[in-house]
Amino acid sequence: MQEMFSVYLGSRSRISFIELYIEFEQSAADRDIELQDYNSDSEEEFESNYVVVDPGVDEDQADDAMVADVEDVANALANQEPFVEPSFMRSLDLEAMHAPEFPQYVNATELPLLLDGEFTVGMEFSSREAVIKAMKDYTIRRGVDYRVHESEPTTFYAKCTQYDAGCDWLIRVSKMSRKFCWEIRRYNGSHTCTRATISQDHSKLDSNTVAEAIKPLVEVDPSIRVKSVIAEVQSKFNYTISYRKAWLAKQKAVESIFGGWEASYEALPIWFEAMCHKEPSAVVHFQIMPAYQGDDVVPNIRVLHRVFWSYYPCIRAFRHCKPIVQVDGTHLYGKYKGCLLVAVSQDGNNNIVPIAFAIVEGETSDAWHFFLSNLRQHVVRRDGGGLISDRHDSIRSAVDRSDGAWSPPRAFHMFCIRHIESNFLRKFKAPYLQKLIVNIGMILTITLTP
Repeated sequence: MQEMFSVYLGSRSRISFIELYIEFEQSAADRDIELQDYNSDSEEEFESNYVVVDPGVDEDQADDAMVADVEDVANALANQEPFVEPSFMRSLDLEAMHAPEFPQYVNATELPLLLDGEFTVGMEFSSREAVIKAMKDYTIRRGVDYRVHESEPTTFYAKCTQYDAGCDWLIRVSKMSRKFCWEIRRYNGSHTCTRATISQDHSKLDSNTVAEAIKPLVEVDPSIRVKSVIAEVQSKFNYTISYRKAWLAKQKAVESIFGGWEASYEALPIWFEAMCHKEPSAVVHFQIMPAYQGDDVVPNIRVLHRVFWSYYPCIRAFRHCKPIVQVDGTHLYGKYKGCLLVAVSQDGNNNIVPIAFAIVEGETSDAWHFFLSNLRQHVVRRDGGGLISDRHDSIRSAVDRSDGAWSPPRAFHMFCIRHIESNFLRKFKAPYLQKLIVNIGMILTITLTP
């Protein structure tokens, strides 16, 4: 895995954009959902209706891609000589790397507040973003608010929202070219207005601010619940934010730490190329389709339609498993919908062995035909085995289209007794018969001839 990661990084540095991302069809109802129309705090309703729209993304623009020669990069990295530590490295002062390049600005990135938490004229900040962050923190913690009156590349000027009602709080921060920092040039002191009684939320406590605050939690546990994010914000800022804001903040924190959806899908070809380079017997099969803008085809852009893959250890392990394959699918709950199809088998110790995977647009007949065809071609090559599935019509249709590859005598399609049990219980509402249904499926049928 470490070598694969090295190949991936080396390959990624040679390209600016991989023209392969994923896009699944959405219903008309899904496309009609708008973010600003959502006002409910219901967790289930929000996550079932919310559609992410990345800010600042121009969907009409498409850059030309440079095709990376991943194999050459992988070979170059794999054939490098083993690293030998030079003698001079043993005498290096490793602590020196943490020393600031400009000691006079060592505190410029920190918030230089006084003991009473107020700003003062002459305070310096490393950037305009640091100024805004400091002001937001100051405003949120004191329960007050400000209005921006001037926001220029070299100047930031704000006043209290109650400035015309008696409060004279204002602040002006300017960029000092000679000092390479931002400096407070004018400040009228603390607020003289009555603090706002904000019981629920604060206008300056936006999702970006919350995302920065919860980064350590998300980095430790990316699956942290949104309700836990709300509780963390409550303890840190003393405000109760909405479910929607907490959900958005979590997504932004995940993207900041682990990368975005588009970048992850664009990296898929490189990861698979690296995997196949390190293990040539691995199997990867893509299906792509054109991208459309309305009714027009977008040139030079291809959309990931389906992908099948199986690792060589899985392929090899199946040779020593029981001649039984079970397939099933599960929905993907992310920005892009779709299904993950999985095939498993069982070894001699009754352990479950995953043998193949696929990401498809849904449990359609074409998707299952794509999966089962590749499974039969690359993994399950011996005849006489059994294929276990639920009674999904798409699977039965795909089996019928397999030209005998999954039909007797080459294979025998069977239904999963657990699914039959579940369907029986759903229809007849007789829990006392549940165990009998399972037992029936496990009894060997003996035919007696007269």
